[in-house]
Amino acid sequence: MQNTFLEAYVVAALWSTMDESTPQGGEPLDKNYGPEDLAPETLEKMKADCDKFQVENAQDIEGREEQAGHDFLLTRNRHGCGFLDGDWLKAGERLTEACKKYPEVYLYVGDDGLIYC
Repeated sequence: MQNTFLEAYVVAALWSTMDESTPQGGEPLDKNYGPEDLAPETLEKMKADCDKFQVENAQDIEGREEQAGHDFLLTRNRHGCGFLDGDWLKAGERLTEACKKYPEVYLYVGDDGLIYC
């Protein structure tokens, strides 16, 4: 991948999503899957969203790309933590507001064993 923001986003997406293998939700995807299991179109969509968010918010995330990628996923999916959990000071409010134009994303494992959104 070679993109710190995108890599952190993917890691957060995998550990924060359950595989739905049991009625209770199953295991986090990252227990049995990794970035290499993303369907090409899923990775393309993630990359497009991450690239756009980075360009739009470069002044607030410069130098903190790894944390920003992680917090972008958590904030856009309304996990209750992310840009407003105290690490971003005033930029957190701006970044949270910027996330509102991005819909929540849901990952699932397809019949082919690849992860889709």
